[in-house]
Amino acid sequence: MSNEKVVGAFVTIDSEKTQDYARSLVGSVEWLVLDFSHWSMIPIENVIAACEGTPTKIAAVLSTPEQAQGAGFALNKGVDALVVSSSTEMIEAALIVKSQRLERKENSEFEVESQSKHVGLGNLTITSVESGGTAERYCIDMTRLLEHGEGLLLGSSASSFLFVHGETLDSEFVPTRPFRVNAGPPHAYIRMANGMTKYLSELHSGDEIHVVNTEGIQRSATVGRLKVELRPMILVKWIDENNKEGNMFLQQAETVRVVGSDMKTKSITALKPGDLVIGWSDMGSRHIGAPISSAVAER
Repeated sequence: MSNEKVVGAFVTIDSEKTQDYARSLVGSVEWLVLDFSHWSMIPIENVIAACEGTPTKIAAVLSTPEQAQGAGFALNKGVDALVVSSSTEMIEAALIVKSQRLERKENSEFEVESQSKHVGLGNLTITSVESGGTAERYCIDMTRLLEHGEGLLLGSSASSFLFVHGETLDSEFVPTRPFRVNAGPPHAYIRMANGMTKYLSELHSGDEIHVVNTEGIQRSATVGRLKVELRPMILVKWIDENNKEGNMFLQQAETVRVVGSDMKTKSITALKPGDLVIGWSDMGSRHIGAPISSAVAER
């Protein structure tokens, strides 16, 4: 307590329930002090990810010197404080981590995504278009209609997304589905309305997803249902304007469309290497959907 205000909370994590309780306190307290009935790195990583971008700081109670490195560098970031006993070996372990953290801070800094009503789209250069075998393809049906020029940002990497247009265009053989985006296989990422990401396989009716138009203006839409079917796929690979590689599996169908740098829609089946299409790239990394400032390689 400080001036009648709760500034911190002490949580002993011994189950998923107590981990979720710790995460629920993020943003409402200045400090979270985490103790463990059995030492585990996964809850520390999950709470660190939840605290990203919030004022809440984490202190971890340690019982052995070996735990210092894990807590100090979890998710390549670590907790904000180590709580140790007064024994020489525990203090030395904590001081080593402190020294290593200061050295790392001097060598590199990372930026974390900021949210706005506008997302900066850029050009992606197609490098390869090839058969993607078959996959369980997810169509995302929304409870609101899409306008022409709207779609979803999707990708096999959480930091490189392709703009996939909604099924709002007329086709010779298939009627329009202006509430739908043919989104891809279960492992693909989608951006959520809150700025986090999910795998398509994690989506449920009622989820709020991130819809964007070709000008980069974003809004949220509610998932009405998911339509999952086994379909032939095309694997599209690209590099962005910073030479970051990305790829996406999409159904081999003329009604699946992307948008070129000229802002004209183009069927996925007509894509070829060298084509320029629009998409979005993130400079940071993700842990269970949340942006984090550590480096993660995805291939």
